[in-house]
Order: sequence, then structure tokens, then C-alpha cells
Amino acid sequence: MPDLILDNVTKKFQQTIAVNHVSLTIPTGQFVAFLGPNGAGKSTTISMLTGLLAPTSGRIQLGKLIPQQVAYREQLGVVFQNSVLDPKLTVQQNLTLRAALYRHHETAWLEHLMTLFALIPIRHQRYDTLSGGQRRRVDIVRALVHRPTLLLLDEPTTGLDLQSRTAIWTALATLRNREKLTVILTTHYLEEAETADWVYVIDHGCVVASDTVTALKQHYAHYQLTLQSPDLPQLTYDLQRAGYTTRLTTTATLQVSVNNAQQGIDVLHAYQHQISNFEGRNGDMNDVFLALTGKDVR
Repeated sequence: MPDLILDNVTKKFQQTIAVNHVSLTIPTGQFVAFLGPNGAGKSTTISMLTGLLAPTSGRIQLGKLIPQQVAYREQLGVVFQNSVLDPKLTVQQNLTLRAALYRHHETAWLEHLMTLFALIPIRHQRYDTLSGGQRRRVDIVRALVHRPTLLLLDEPTTGLDLQSRTAIWTALATLRNREKLTVILTTHYLEEAETADWVYVIDHGCVVASDTVTALKQHYAHYQLTLQSPDLPQLTYDLQRAGYTTRLTTTATLQVSVNNAQQGIDVLHAYQHQISNFEGRNGDMNDVFLALTGKDVR
């Protein structure tokens, strides 16, 4: 199975540059996450990968195939933010009809997918009677009925509860391991990127960072102390004067970034008479996201 290549891809809408000279290579079988704030260019990139939008300039290839070719699109499975299934048909009817649109589809493969994503008990229910989590599982199976080599997931679990999201990711992990499926994810749930092989952080249409989760955390996510104090302004002043980066998380708590847990212990010891309560944690993907894209609401 071939690698996916984006070579100097740009997309403009009149005077707005939505994607700005993006170049990347995604190896076969890799799980890649695209992270970025609203309007960063993630969904536009997905739309170009599906062939729904043409790049203004640059090149997209899956091996020797390009998005305008039927053979390219046959390699793709896509889960859009909004469903494309018929609400009045049952789960089974929807999936059988979708499978019939492809030249190569197997009944046994569809049954396997329905079992893997726990759709057998609801196969005869109408799509419009399903819960949000059930609908999303059906949407994902719909994208996989033709056994694609590349699965594009554009914010697939937005609005779903933790149980539904966990079920989806457990099933996808099983499928990836068995089929060597390449998966590209855009998401606002940053913890979903924790298991990615590679992460691209996109902002203002540009790739501002790309690396493994571990490396991104090492570079951008420091150990975090959350402190409470009877005199928070004074504690803030003293810590900033000592060179620490601080941020008020609420009117009653202060977040302090330190290099590691040992430095956190040093801070607690040095300012113990000003601290009434504390909590410490390792940096996570949320910290990476904020460090690279800023804290302002857009």
C-alpha cells in the first residue's frame, strides 16, 4: 500500500489562504492526528484529500494516484462531520445499499465490521431512531464497507459521551492492527491524539509543529502546578519575579509551569507559607495545543 503525499499544497478562497504551502508524507498504516483551532485549515485539508476541493496549487498523491481519479477515491473511506445516510432506512439497509455502490465488496466483510462496531443488535433499527454514538458507529462502518486503505475522520466523535468514544476507538485500534489501515483524524478532543503515531499541529493554514506525541510533550508541555493561596496576587507577583510562567485559571487558582516534578517540589517548598492547597500533573496534549496555537478564543 502506498504512502500519502502532500507537496506544497495551498488552498485560497478569494483573498483568504485557508491552507498555506503544506507538505507532509504519511506512511502506510500510520495513525496521524491533525490538531488546530477552529478555522486553522484542518477540514479544508481533509476536503482536498477527498477530492471535494481542488488545491489552488501543489500536489496530492496516494502512490501514483491523484484525487481526481476513481482509483484514488476507491482507496478512501471518509467520515464527515455530518452523516450522509438515509434516516428512514434501517442500519442494515443503509449499509447494504452503500456497499452495493462499490465494485468490490464482501458480505462477510460487512458482517465482520458490524460485529466489530457492535451493530448486530441494532441492525434492523431505523437510522433516525439511533443514539448519537450508535449513528457514529454506523457512519464509520459505512466508510469501511469497501475495505479502503486510508480512512479520513473529520471530528468523528464530537458531542459523543465517553463510553461511545471509547467504543469507537477500541474498534478502530483493532481494525488498524489487523488491516494496516492508515487513519487521519481531526479532533477537538485532544486526548484522542494521545495514541497517534504522528501529530501535525495546524494554525492559520500552516503546519506549526509535527512530531510524535512524546516529543511534542517534551518540547511544549511542562509540568503544571495548580496553586491556591490566601493572597493570590502576592504569590503571582513573587513567582513571576522569580522567573516562573504563571496563569490565572480561575479567580481562586493559579497555574504555574515548571520544567519537571522536582522543580515543582522546589516551588512548593520555597513558597509553602503562601500556598493553602496544590495539585500537580504532567503536561498533556492540551498544554501542547495551547503552547502552539495560543490561549485566545477565536
